[in-house]
This record gives sequence, C-alpha cells and structure tokens, in this order.
Amino acid sequence: MHEENKAAANGCSKIRRGAQNGAALLALMEKTGYSMVQQNGQRKFGGPPPGWEGPPPPRGCEVFVGKIPRDMYEDELVPVFERAGKIYELRLMMEFSGKFIGVCVSLDNCRLFIGAIPKDKKKEEILNEMKKVTEGVVDVIVYPNATDKTKNRGFAFVEYESHRAAAMARRRLIPGTFQPWGHTIQVDWADPEKVVDEETMQRVKVLYVRNLMISTTEDKIKAEFNKFKPGVVERVKKLRDYAFVHFFHREDAVAAMSVMNGKCIDGASIEVTLAKPVNKESSWKQHFNGQISPSSENLLGFPNKEDGTQKSMGKPASLSIRLNGQHSPGPPEVERSTYPIFPGIKLTPISMYSLKLSHFSSAVMHLDYFCHKNSWAPPEYCLYSTTSQDGKILLVYKVLISSIADDSQSYFMPEKLCTTVEDAKELAAQFTLLHL
Repeated sequence: MHEENKAAANGCSKIRRGAQNGAALLALMEKTGYSMVQQNGQRKFGGPPPGWEGPPPPRGCEVFVGKIPRDMYEDELVPVFERAGKIYELRLMMEFSGKFIGVCVSLDNCRLFIGAIPKDKKKEEILNEMKKVTEGVVDVIVYPNATDKTKNRGFAFVEYESHRAAAMARRRLIPGTFQPWGHTIQVDWADPEKVVDEETMQRVKVLYVRNLMISTTEDKIKAEFNKFKPGVVERVKKLRDYAFVHFFHREDAVAAMSVMNGKCIDGASIEVTLAKPVNKESSWKQHFNGQISPSSENLLGFPNKEDGTQKSMGKPASLSIRLNGQHSPGPPEVERSTYPIFPGIKLTPISMYSLKLSHFSSAVMHLDYFCHKNSWAPPEYCLYSTTSQDGKILLVYKVLISSIADDSQSYFMPEKLCTTVEDAKELAAQFTLLHL
C-alpha cells in the first residue's frame, strides 16, 4: 500500500510540474511572439522569429548545446541564450543527460553518406529515390566504378539545402523502413569538405584528376596535360583511378585545369580541380565515408606556408607508424584509458561493426571496418620477406580485397619494407586504404 501511495504521489507531482512547464512555455510564446512546434523527437522554437524578413541566417550561425539538465526547458533556456544575441531558431531534443552543458560551433553539415546502393543505378535514379522520402535534396554526388565506368561505386553523397534538412533526412532513413530497389542502405553523416584558406590555395600548383581509367599510365597523363603547353608538367603521381599532376608554375596549373576539365583520356571523361593541401592532423575518417579526396595524402609536394618550398615525397601523414626507426606524424590520440570492472556491472556482447570509428586506432582495424561497410570479404594479408645488405630480415604484406557482389579482386602492396610484422601489416593496411 505504501508503494502505491508513493507512486500516486509521484504521478501527481509530475502532473503539477507538467502543468507549470506548460504555463511557462505559453507565457514565453505570448511574451516573445515566437511559435513552437514539436516533431520528430524535437521541439522547434521560432524559425523564423516574428517580423523576420529575408532568408534564414547563413551557415556558421548555429551552435550546438549539449548535456542540458533534463528538467530545463525553453522558458529558462531562451533568456540565457538571448544574452548572446537575437535567436532565430532553437531546437530542443526531448532526451537529456542531466549533466553540465557544453557549447561548441555547430558542424552545420548538409551532406549524408548513403552506402550499399546497387552499382547499376545512375545519378538520376538515386536523386529521384532520395527526393521521394526526404525533403530539401539539392544534389546527389555519385562516383563511377574504378574498373567499370558504367557502374557506380556502391555509395553516394546526398546534399541537402540545410543542416536541419539533412538531420531530418538522416533520422528518416536510419530506422531501415526505407529500402530503395529492395536494398537495405547504410546512412551516416558525410565528413564535411575540408576548408582551405584562400592564401594557401593561391600557392597550389598541383591538379587533382579523377575518373581516370585504371589502365591509363602516368606517362599518358603527362603527355595529355603537356599538349596545351609543352614542358609545363613537372611530374605525375597516379593512384588507382585518380592522379596528381604537378606543374612548375601555378599559372600553368590554373590554365590546364580550365582546358583539361571534362576532356576524354582513354575513353574516360576526367574531372580536374586544384588539389587541396592536407592538414597533418587530418584523420582516417574520410576513407570510411567511401571517398578519397585530394586531401587524402601528404605525398603531393605542396608549397610550405613559411618559405614557399615544396615538401618532399614521403609517407602519408595520417598514421603513426614506426618504419625502420623512423616515425611519421599521427592523428589525434585515441583515448585508451582503462576502467575497473565493479561488481554488478552488466557487460553486453556487441559487434565491432556497431562501434564508431573513434574506437579504432589502427589502420588494420579501419580496413576491416571499411570492407565490412562496403559488403566486401575481409582483407587477406600475405606476408613476404627479403634480406637487406646488412643481413636484416625485411617484411612486407600484400593485401587482397575481394568484392562479394561482383567477385572482383584487387591487390595492394606498399613500396616499403619493415623490420617487424606489426609494422608491415599496419603499413599495408594504410597503403590499401589510400588506394581504395
């Protein structure tokens, strides 16, 4: 009986609090003139505010506020946030953590990654399918298969008109109720395109060329780009179906970009843009959204900001690997703290593929995750050895990647040898990721 009375009292208390909150919110709306709408697990206050004229605020005007106490609502939040400036819109999620809040600039991402798409689907088909079930679709980016240009790579990027439209689309697609062409698709946020300052881009004299045929050679690419002005190309570095074309002078790189973009080489219509210099602290995550961008490598010889000189060819900067006593710069450290297991703690079996990329710190694990995400067979590692002049055993792995969908196979092997098995495997995984 005591428990029943306690439950009844708690219920009455919640009703009173609900009524008080409702009255406070009504008072807030009357005072400010803002509207309030609840949908898709969030409550929207404003957007636009009363008397607003013109378009919504541009990208970069939104901040994300996390860890809000669960008993705090708009009537208390709005006065706090208004101290910083006029609020255009406040969207309040309906589940809270009860801890101290944290504030950071909102990512404002407008692009989603859509994986496990049938490889025979064209851009128009994918665009129409996305428009059927989501709102605010602006464009779909689809890349042709490296070996068969009539097919796509099994993934696409969908661009939305706003971060909110992309977030609503992600929420709509994630549950799995939407199965285009009878396939269960994968949905995640795409990494936002790296922004490089204009000053740095003004010094770039390297072109990024994509959609090349696998069979097209570096010599053929150099010859094609030298046609419009002989002798302007310094060197070419080709990786699978894309390449980096280095010029002696920036003005020639810019001129070649306008002339060569859309040209046909060995039957493939190429896309040409200025290559973006890479940040040494860039992470591996760009590879697991299914794309390789010009910023993927630190092999490129971009101008040094301080002295204008070029960096020498070297190891990609995004992984810390010990190679014959040398170290390459690595990504931000993954948290590896250990925590005690207390009595009564419940442990739940999970799959590693249900984790986020931030839980992985090695290229070997990333490659496994990447293959699983693309519905490929797990990577196979074949170990080879040789002997150096001073008698050391040196090792290298060849990696086999097999596509379950079309039975195709690809081999990848780095051009460097290592003194330990662990380093050789890590380098082989890193090399494979950069070339997929």
